[in-house]
Amino acid sequence: MKSRKTIISLTLSICIASLLGCTKAEIPKPNTPPAKVSSESDLLRTGLAEKIRIEGQEVDFHTLAQRQAHYNVPGISVALMRDGQLAWTLQNGVKDINTEEPINADTVFQAGSISKPAFAAVLMKYRQDNPIDLDSDINNLLTSWQLPPHQWTGKEAVSLRRLLSHTAGTTVHGFPGYAAGDAVPFLEQVLDGVKPANTGAVVVDIKPGSQMRYSGGGTTVAQLACKM
Repeated sequence: MKSRKTIISLTLSICIASLLGCTKAEIPKPNTPPAKVSSESDLLRTGLAEKIRIEGQEVDFHTLAQRQAHYNVPGISVALMRDGQLAWTLQNGVKDINTEEPINADTVFQAGSISKPAFAAVLMKYRQDNPIDLDSDINNLLTSWQLPPHQWTGKEAVSLRRLLSHTAGTTVHGFPGYAAGDAVPFLEQVLDGVKPANTGAVVVDIKPGSQMRYSGGGTTVAQLACKM
């Protein structure tokens, strides 16, 4: 269907910050206030503060290198989007703790779950001017694949609203991805949990709408529905 193809073509995956492995690094002196910076990226490198600031108490500033050392993060890549355009990128550290090869702007990271809010945001933006029923049973929107029947079928809908909010009761928390050279499954194979997929089948084992449980499998069902 044209409308759903439009949605999927608009969907983008933005890698804001990605973390790799574990390593130990020399920790610079803490409590160093940030020098006057000339850009946002410089501020990120030198002026990170705690989540909570208490009035009257000195702010404990850290550098990006200090935070990486604290959390044992060898490498990090950051990209800032402004007005739909890439404003700047920042990289720090290494992508391999053995070779110590540094990260650069072309280093590939697995974007992973950052794609979920991007997909949901584009879908909601599209829905402003196009009729999409967020509360209809998802099987009404699916053609090439159907969510298997469950004990709440016909009673509680597995809807787009619930899939996007992780309250649809679907399984499969997340996906480990596939290495270069590995066979990559089709979307339906991922949902059925058959090879070359490396995760289980996506099914409903909790009453839809009864509780929140993170489900990458549920988001994948929603993405398939919008691809039709």
